[in-house]
Amino acid sequence: MADDTTQSNASAKGERSRVQVAGYFLMLWLLFFLICFGLGYPTLNRYDPRATGGLSDTAKYYAMSTGGDQSAFREVFRRRILVPAVARPFYWFASRFPGTWDPGFFALLVANSLFCATTVCFIVSLGTRLFNDPAIALLGATLYLLSFAVPNLLLAGLVDAGEACFMAMLIWALLNGRWLLLPLLGIVGALAKETFVPFACVFAISWWLIEEKRDETRWARRHRHQLMWTAAMGVVGLATVMLVYSQVAERFAWPWDIALEARADVNYFMAVARAISQPNFWYVFGWLIPLGVWRLRLFPKPWVVASVTTATTALLLGAFIDAGGSIGRSVFNISGPLMSLSVAVLISRPSQGFLTETLRKS
Repeated sequence: MADDTTQSNASAKGERSRVQVAGYFLMLWLLFFLICFGLGYPTLNRYDPRATGGLSDTAKYYAMSTGGDQSAFREVFRRRILVPAVARPFYWFASRFPGTWDPGFFALLVANSLFCATTVCFIVSLGTRLFNDPAIALLGATLYLLSFAVPNLLLAGLVDAGEACFMAMLIWALLNGRWLLLPLLGIVGALAKETFVPFACVFAISWWLIEEKRDETRWARRHRHQLMWTAAMGVVGLATVMLVYSQVAERFAWPWDIALEARADVNYFMAVARAISQPNFWYVFGWLIPLGVWRLRLFPKPWVVASVTTATTALLLGAFIDAGGSIGRSVFNISGPLMSLSVAVLISRPSQGFLTETLRKS
C-alpha cells in the first residue's frame, strides 16, 4: 500500500511538473511572438519590401498570400506554399478592417512570427537541456532574435521562417532521440521550402554517422531504425516536392528535372566566392562566426558536425543556382540556433582568469 501511495504521489508530481513546463513555454511563445511582430513591424507601413532590390521575392509570396496573379512567377516560388497558406486567413481578416497596415504584409508578418516564435522556443529548450541554465538558453534565444537575419529577412515577407522553424525542430528531435518525427518534418519542411529536404537529409545523416556507436544488440537495432527514419524523411520530402511541383507546373517532373531547371550557367567556384563575399552574408555572420566558434566544443559533436556539413551543402547548392548573398539565409536557418547559443555561453560564462575576477569585483 505504501508503495502504491508513493508511486501515485510521484506520478501526480510528474504531471504537475509537465503542466508547469507547458505553461512556461506557452508564456514564452506568446512573448516571442509579440517580440517578432514588433521586429517586423516596419513592413506594415514604413517601407514596401517588394520595392527593395534584395527582397524582390516578397512580391511572389505577397501574391500567394493575397490570392493575386501568380502566372508570371517561376514554379520555384509558387511551390513554397506553407507560409502563404498560413498567412491567407490573416489576410482575409485584415482586409475586412481597413487601416494604415498593409493587409498582405500583416498576414505574412503574423505567419512568419508564428514560425519564428516557435523556433526560438526550440532554442530555449535546446539550451536548457544542454546547460541546465535557463539564463543561457534565454540569452541564446535573444541573440537569435537580434541577429540581422530575423528582422531584415525572416520577418520581411519571405518564407525562410518556415524552413528555420523546421530545422530547429529537427535539431530538437535528434538531440532528444525522437527520430520517428523525421518523416513528418520531411513533409511540412518540403511544403515550407524545397531546400529543406536536402538540408535535413544531410543534417540527419551527418548526425547519425558521428553519433557514438555501441555494440549492444538493442542499441544497434535502434541505430538502424534511425537510418530508416532518415531515409523515410528523404523519400516523403522528395515526394512532397514533386507532388507540389507537378500541381503548380501542371506537368510531371523528376527530381533531376527540377534541379536542372534551377541550375545557373555560371562558374561554380566564382559563384561560391561571390556568395561568401556579399555584404548580405556578413551582415548575418559578421559577429556570429567570430564569437560563436569559441564554445562549440561544449556542444554535442553530432550537432556541430551536422551543422558544418549542412551549411557547406547550402553554400554548394546556392552556388549551383547562383543565389548570391541570399545563401546567408539558408546558412542561418541551419546554423543560427547553434551559433546563437554558443555566443550566449561565451558571454555568460567567461573563462576563469582576469576577466572573471574583474567582472566579479565591478
